[in-house]
Amino acid sequence: MSTPVSACTSLAKIPTPNIRPIANFHPNIWGDQFINYTPEDKVMRACKEEQVEDLKKEVRRKLMAAAAASSPSQLLNFIVAVQRLGVAYHFEWEIEEALQQIYGTFHDCSDMDGDLYNTALRFRLLRQQGYNISCEIFNMFKDEKGGFKETLIQDVQGMLGLYEATHLRVHGEDILEEALAFTTTHLKVMVESLRYPLAEPSSSLLW
Repeated sequence: MSTPVSACTSLAKIPTPNIRPIANFHPNIWGDQFINYTPEDKVMRACKEEQVEDLKKEVRRKLMAAAAASSPSQLLNFIVAVQRLGVAYHFEWEIEEALQQIYGTFHDCSDMDGDLYNTALRFRLLRQQGYNISCEIFNMFKDEKGGFKETLIQDVQGMLGLYEATHLRVHGEDILEEALAFTTTHLKVMVESLRYPLAEPSSSLLW
């Protein structure tokens, strides 16, 4: 004959549920924007695609205008602006054509004489594209003692450009090793006192 189990014994075996505290989360900053998302209709999507194509045509037009101008520095700065916006892949052919043109007139760029920023920018963009550019072009920025001119320290944009260019050096290019040490030392000293728009790129490059 089995022994009856009392109600009290059965209740004692039932585990007590864990009571969790109610989390007091902050309201979602997005609200119900995604919950109530409504897909764009075909007309709206087509309109946006047309706007994108118009903008691409405008950029191509400006690239061609800059390439036709007699100022390689203007063209270089336009190219780097497109690259930093992250849309250069739309204009690979136009950029290649422009850089080929700049490479073809490499020794005729009189508007860059003594201009550290544009000289470094030209060197960097051409090397990135695979052109064989000599680092000896930076000898013009050295003094009689063989070191980089102290006056360059005042040219923050030029120093940043030279710093970026040094990262495309290859083994044995001592002048770019010297340039890396020179720019790193002085930019780290200056970065605390720089203001926008130079402060942000300086910090992101150096750290």
